[in-house]
Amino acid sequence: MIELTLAEIETAVNGRLVAGELGAGTGTVVSGESQTDSRELAPGQIFFARRGEETDGHRFVPQAVEAGAALLVVEHEVDARVPQIVVADSTVALGALATEVVRRVREAGGLTIVGITGSNGKTTTKNLVQAMAERVGSTVASAKSFNNEVGGPLTMLRVDSGTRTLVAEMGASAEGEIARLTAMAPPHIGVVLTVGLAHAGEFGGIETTFRTKSEMVRDLPESAVAVLNRDDPRVAKMAEMTRARVRWFGLGDDSDVWASDIESSADGTRFTLHADGASAPVRFRVLGEHHVMNALAAATVGLELGLALPVIVESLEAAALAAPGRMEVLGGRDGITIINDAYNASPDSMSAALRTLAQIRKPEGRSVAVLGAMSELGEYSIEEHMRIGLLAVRLRISQLVVVGDEARQLHISAINEGAWDGESVFFSTQDEAYAYLTETLRADDTVLVKSSNAAGLQRLGDRLGEAFA
Repeated sequence: MIELTLAEIETAVNGRLVAGELGAGTGTVVSGESQTDSRELAPGQIFFARRGEETDGHRFVPQAVEAGAALLVVEHEVDARVPQIVVADSTVALGALATEVVRRVREAGGLTIVGITGSNGKTTTKNLVQAMAERVGSTVASAKSFNNEVGGPLTMLRVDSGTRTLVAEMGASAEGEIARLTAMAPPHIGVVLTVGLAHAGEFGGIETTFRTKSEMVRDLPESAVAVLNRDDPRVAKMAEMTRARVRWFGLGDDSDVWASDIESSADGTRFTLHADGASAPVRFRVLGEHHVMNALAAATVGLELGLALPVIVESLEAAALAAPGRMEVLGGRDGITIINDAYNASPDSMSAALRTLAQIRKPEGRSVAVLGAMSELGEYSIEEHMRIGLLAVRLRISQLVVVGDEARQLHISAINEGAWDGESVFFSTQDEAYAYLTETLRADDTVLVKSSNAAGLQRLGDRLGEAFA
């Protein structure tokens, strides 16, 4: 974070400074990062005590002080020897401080802000864009999936006077949340990847999802750039909703940046990248044909950042993993491949992962899909789980292993299709599924482990990867 005095922070968050036992004055300077988890705190940082659904951050003030917090932002005065600023809402204050820091750095010149949203692919695209931006200069990007009202500001507060690019993943669970994030850090480049059923249960339907994702580009000025997916009809419609210059990416030559000659294998995806009249072959080691669209979005941003096509290709080819828990290739013993893709799941990403599994299965081995529930689908849940069960049958997946009671409908749908006899099995617990798989997997099998993060199958994927390492 840039250096700010306690008085400046007090004003930015609309709070009241309490000096504390150390007697720090309003002119005291703070420049450390901000944290909401006392376990993550390092000396000199700011601790925001938030009230969460399960706990109250004020309970952890002593741990924050012990860890070396330079400043506490609290909703009521606490007994602590370090300075504290009392605010009405710590989460709102976190966003207000992020807004002020980004404003100052942006006005000083030299900072480019890239905002990324979409129902699928945000984190993968963010990681690819981050790698490209680092070739331009110092870059701050969202850690993990820090993309909400807390993670977004925490990322923004890492910006300092030397930062050239801020790459901000912006997610939402309700209308207005992306607009709040873009108000904190107004993008120079706004990227919209997809509008799908991920989180549709929270949003209340696909049209609400569309309106929410469109917040990324709706308020962009004419000087900004909207990077839009030409192949997603809802995203394409957003071109009518923005004043910004539009740059298209997609799989057809009607886009500014597009791909042809796509070939998927267990080693990744090969394709030809076309941009601005030039083309180049790409050996993209990230597994899954669906990640080509994320690569195209990142390449479009790279061009806007001033990178030449050969540098963009070099950056894409250096990426070996979309993100931990996303199409992560494990295993290897006896030719058994474990693909751990259980960090998250939506109907679109589940379908794409199953198609990848069908494409890359070794001729001498089986395709095995270990699937858990897709969460946050609301009224669409039963229908979408049924659809995935049918898809697994129609793709001729050799063995379907369904884990968790919330995913049972997927298993029922598969066996009701009538094409299989015992190829779909169901287990309530991961331990049962693990025991079954370690006993029945054969040489050269290719295994996909896929679920929403809430279903917790990422650990099952890791265990299988260790068992067959």
